[in-house]
Amino acid sequence: MLRLESVSKRYGSRTVVQDLSLEVADGEVGVLIGPSGCGKTTTLKMINRLIQPSSGRILLDDEDVTHGDPVKLRRRMGYVIQQVGLFPHETVAQNVATVPHLLGWDKKRTRARVDELLEMVGLDPGDFRDRYPDQLSGGQRQRVGVARALAADPPVLLMDEPFGAIDPIARDRLQAEFLRLQGELKKTVVFVTHDVDEAVRLGDRIAVLKEGGVLQQYDTPAKVLGRPATDFVADFVGGDRGLKRLSVTPIDVSGLKPPHGELPFVGETAAKVPVGATLKDALAQLLLHDARYVAVVDGDRSLGVLTADDLHAELRKSLAEDGQ
Repeated sequence: MLRLESVSKRYGSRTVVQDLSLEVADGEVGVLIGPSGCGKTTTLKMINRLIQPSSGRILLDDEDVTHGDPVKLRRRMGYVIQQVGLFPHETVAQNVATVPHLLGWDKKRTRARVDELLEMVGLDPGDFRDRYPDQLSGGQRQRVGVARALAADPPVLLMDEPFGAIDPIARDRLQAEFLRLQGELKKTVVFVTHDVDEAVRLGDRIAVLKEGGVLQQYDTPAKVLGRPATDFVADFVGGDRGLKRLSVTPIDVSGLKPPHGELPFVGETAAKVPVGATLKDALAQLLLHDARYVAVVDGDRSLGVLTADDLHAELRKSLAEDGQ
């Protein structure tokens, strides 16, 4: 568990982060979001002591990491940045092996770990281990950056707008890959972004900061969208937060209507989503197929259907549960 207790950072009379307190549970993704100058990157750098806090405590598994050897601390934390920061004159394998090399791993163990991680992030070791960074696309370099951060299996992963400089298609794929990896590895992640949609998609909890590093709300994506704590949060997440809420509202299978006729098999309906999908997924299928309803399927069986009116009713119910 990672916990910040009344952490502040001041430069002379200027406060960059002010009395920030939040907790990221083991295996969860805590997202920091807010406008430029709100202290997001400064907070990340305080967590791994690239910047020393002016006051407050930062605890990793109840150990105050503001004391002790900062180099040893950083080896317990993977760090991924927007521009990746790969060493240009080293191969992909050498870049990924940076921390294992510093830790004194032998060549056999290091090579096995490099190949394992490249496969994990979707890069064939045979094709990529001997390439240099300038031989990779932006998305591939970002994958290598993630692999390098995970090399020594750190308990905490710090990610500073890692997908911000990637084109939209590659960014969507990298987000999906991150969710897949997180589902397997269950790292404790602090993720910085300026993109509300990315925060909603990736975060278990979202911390909204305003200028001066003042925390406005720290809650689940559904609560941040459905019940903004302040006018600042409401303005920042946008007037379309009701639509964004669709992406974090799962379909309630118990409220599905019976299929229109017999739909025992997936192939008999074009508009369909798997059980566990969100209202946004269902709406996308309705629009894509210009359909009257979308079937919710479990394997090759239909559990029931949703119409556009049903989607609206489900969203209203979800908002009502949050007191709106």
